[in-house]
Amino acid sequence: MTEYLAVDGGTIAYEVTGSGPLIVLAHGMGDSRAAYRAVIPPLAAAGYRVAALDLRGCGESGVDWPAWSRTAIAGDLLALIRHLGGPAVLVGHSVSGGAATIAAALEPSLVTSVVELAPFTRKQSVRLGDLRVKRFRQGMLRLLGTSVFGSVSLWRSYLDVAYPGAKPADWAERLGRIDSLLREPGRMKAMQGMGRSAPTDAGAQLGGVRCPVLVVMGTLDPDWADPHAEGSAIVDALPSGLGRLEMVEGAGHYPHHQFPDQVVALTLTFLRSDAARA
Repeated sequence: MTEYLAVDGGTIAYEVTGSGPLIVLAHGMGDSRAAYRAVIPPLAAAGYRVAALDLRGCGESGVDWPAWSRTAIAGDLLALIRHLGGPAVLVGHSVSGGAATIAAALEPSLVTSVVELAPFTRKQSVRLGDLRVKRFRQGMLRLLGTSVFGSVSLWRSYLDVAYPGAKPADWAERLGRIDSLLREPGRMKAMQGMGRSAPTDAGAQLGGVRCPVLVVMGTLDPDWADPHAEGSAIVDALPSGLGRLEMVEGAGHYPHHQFPDQVVALTLTFLRSDAARA
């Protein structure tokens, strides 16, 4: 059941499943909380209260917002955690990975650990050699085209690259839902705003994170020429001993949807090891 939380600047939609320690799931740009529908049941079955939200401008959340940065999104995440009586584990995909980093650094008492899925958490740069990697070149051109032209068809074309190999069983339904949402007034503007927001604000907070962080990257993620190198750089920028990188073989930019069982297993193992350290 969809619930709504009024925050500074608009309204955030979310739903809660299960009971126990709180996990908050935040999706990437141009998407909705439906991106996590395959991981919510097993996390709830494992004894967690799982809150999945629609980011500002996305899904069923409001569309009129003054900012689209990771810092702004982090404020929404923290507001939801407070509302639900945190602290919480924060799971963030892509743009929300950077937002989760900021939230953890700003409010360490509210965030017990962070899981970053294919996160944009550092300043990005493209080297000439990167363009020799076909999947990276294809993904980058489609992302740039979507940002510049606001094209839903280009975004769908990007998603085809971002899900390498066999598509999930619900692929047609998922594409249809994304297509429908992005054609609603204000939704594409929100995605363009997030896409144009640089992750430098998140990178500046990496050294201030005080909780354990799991970074999960797909080996075939088209958003980076070398996904392992990007994940390693995030771990290296965190305080020593806090970060851990796991690679999902064959996954693109959406490991939680392509390989939900594997991502859930990695997440639960990480949380159990974190609890054991505590």
